[in-house]
Amino acid sequence: MSKKDKRTLSAAELSTFCGQVALILEAGLPLYDGMETLAGTEGDGENRDVYASASKGVTETGSLYEALKDDSHWPAYLVEMVRIGERSGQLEQVMRGLEKYYAREDRIHSSVVSAVTYPLVLGAMLILIVLILLWRVLPVFRRVLDSMGGGMSGSGNVMMRLGVIVGWVVLVLAALAIIAVIVALILLRTKHRDRVIQLMQKVFPPYQQLTKKLSASRVAGVLSMMLSSGFPTDEALEMTSHILSDKDASASVTDIRTQLEQGEGFAEAISNTGLFDDLQNRMIKMGSATGREDQVLAKLAELNEEQVEERISRLVSIIEPTLVALLSVAIGAVLMAVMLPMAGILSSL
Repeated sequence: MSKKDKRTLSAAELSTFCGQVALILEAGLPLYDGMETLAGTEGDGENRDVYASASKGVTETGSLYEALKDDSHWPAYLVEMVRIGERSGQLEQVMRGLEKYYAREDRIHSSVVSAVTYPLVLGAMLILIVLILLWRVLPVFRRVLDSMGGGMSGSGNVMMRLGVIVGWVVLVLAALAIIAVIVALILLRTKHRDRVIQLMQKVFPPYQQLTKKLSASRVAGVLSMMLSSGFPTDEALEMTSHILSDKDASASVTDIRTQLEQGEGFAEAISNTGLFDDLQNRMIKMGSATGREDQVLAKLAELNEEQVEERISRLVSIIEPTLVALLSVAIGAVLMAVMLPMAGILSSL
């Protein structure tokens, strides 16, 4: 991998790496020896240099955290969780937790990509078909009609113009929608990401519901990992608020910690943030009462992830027929604008 290539590894690659490190630790191998073997198995793979650098760092420092912290290929969340795992002496459990976390992130990312890509492709097809009809097909039919009837009646002209107007309106709307999506995707990778997200949440309520569920999944997953690693609740909340990339989720965790300092119970503090629904809040309350908060939170992370995937699938199932309907209306309007005048001319012959 080129030195200039500073991309962060994908969620799937991170999940694989974490699973391999956990396997090394489970087998009782020295970490430096296992990392050297892991780097060797990459061969000429795309991540060979990344793994080799990590292996060298572990050999020199004896710490996986020290080996990863200054390498931009590794996300800050993974690096901080590795530090926590080494501090708590539960690096193996943390790496297993990270393997599941990034596998979950990969599934969510794949669902989002599918939800965005398919409508974009379908919208582009809509624009192309309508554009061909308006630009190439309709003028040909107009010339044919003129040659057959020496001109069209007033109603025929109205129908033709109406069909053209409907076609152009659908074309412009579809083009604007696609441009808006592409611009939003580009801005999400810039410093304007937070503003774009806030705007999307205002103009597209389903997106707000999705981000809330996703935040709940991430908070539950991280807290579960921290608590199961033996960290006190207050320390787990403090660390969690710092390593979450989602600012809303981080603010919610900070709010939970503030409420705990004011004397609120753990379950009540979480409930007051509105991160989880009533049923999930009751599950957290039961888990807190039985001392199984980490297990309940792990279950809620999976549950909210499933709900995110389900809602994304539902959105796709709504967007697809909507675009097909728009395409049908546009094509139908153009064809009717042509066929009705032609039918009138043929009936008068």
